[in-house]
Amino acid sequence: MSNVRSDKPFTLAGRTFQSRLLVGTGKYRDMEETRLAIEASGAEIVTVAVRRTNIGQNPGEPNLLDVLPPDRYTILPNTAGCYDAIEAVRTCRLARELLDGHNLVKLEVLADQKTLFPNVIETLKAAEVLVKDGFDVMVYTSDDPIIARQLAEAGCIAVMPLAGLIGTGLGICNPYNLQIILEESKVPVLVDAGVGTASDATIAMEMGCEAVLMNSAIAHAQQPVLMAEAMKHAIVAGRMAYLAGRMPKKLYASASSPLEGLIK
Repeated sequence: MSNVRSDKPFTLAGRTFQSRLLVGTGKYRDMEETRLAIEASGAEIVTVAVRRTNIGQNPGEPNLLDVLPPDRYTILPNTAGCYDAIEAVRTCRLARELLDGHNLVKLEVLADQKTLFPNVIETLKAAEVLVKDGFDVMVYTSDDPIIARQLAEAGCIAVMPLAGLIGTGLGICNPYNLQIILEESKVPVLVDAGVGTASDATIAMEMGCEAVLMNSAIAHAQQPVLMAEAMKHAIVAGRMAYLAGRMPKKLYASASSPLEGLIK
């Protein structure tokens, strides 16, 4: 069958990863819960808000890298809390300095504190500067297919449209725009923000996303470590279902057993 999907490795900046679940490191009760949840998730890439988390810039304070060592995890510095391109670029350069020349970053430039919606104009400005500066840029964006296309054309290695607003847990609010982005994109598409539970992650993967990034859905669960494990399985199930190809939807019933040759 010509429409059979074959699996391909999940690759970013020349590196291949087994897990398609990326997780954030904020909002947990303490460092130990952070460590346990991320271990349970099976994630290999963990994202860190450089402006809010100590990864060496504050000597004498607890360092996240002590519980999530870079030799075990790929650290993905992000620019959470930045509201213009200049701030975001400065934050990425600081992260590269702290992480010994690490070029893989997650760019997000926010529009306001109420919605945490991306400011796509400032995001595009920052992306252009960072790409020219040698960064491998994964970029948080709106679910606008045109902006997603422009960010990929600017040299971003992955586009990360929101499913819903950050921290809302609303799931995929606009699957139609996401489907257009998936069909058009020449770079990996990862859902970022808005996931609330395992089924949301599975749906994103069933649609064809390369991976899913989440934080609040795990950290704000009543049992974060258990939810982290649930998300690990959800991502795997969604990817397998995408590769398998779902049955067509029908309006009326169709018998599971053949009707021909029935004994009368």
